[in-house]
Amino acid sequence: MKTIHKYYVYILASKKNGTLYIGVTNDLERRVHGHKMGIQKGFTQKYGVSMLVYFEEFQFIEEVLQREKNMKKWKRNWKIKLIEKENPLWKDFSKDWYDDIISG
Repeated sequence: MKTIHKYYVYILASKKNGTLYIGVTNDLERRVHGHKMGIQKGFTQKYGVSMLVYFEEFQFIEEVLQREKNMKKWKRNWKIKLIEKENPLWKDFSKDWYDDIISG
């Protein structure tokens, strides 16, 4: 039986129209949790970027890496249009995943 892999390209934001971050992972919940808890050091921690506002799922690592590379080259307004097409209210898709952890 062949294993089906899942890979994700995702966009985090600090707030609506705020600082954006694009990343790739094979475990979206774990990675977003790392960003929210400050485990992922660097850019996202420094700028408070932890709202999951967009993601896409892929089966093949080559495809997700190419998508990430392309998206990182995009102009900011293209990224915002992509987010707002799927998530016009800039909802944090991961909010319910961690409410109990974050609120104590």
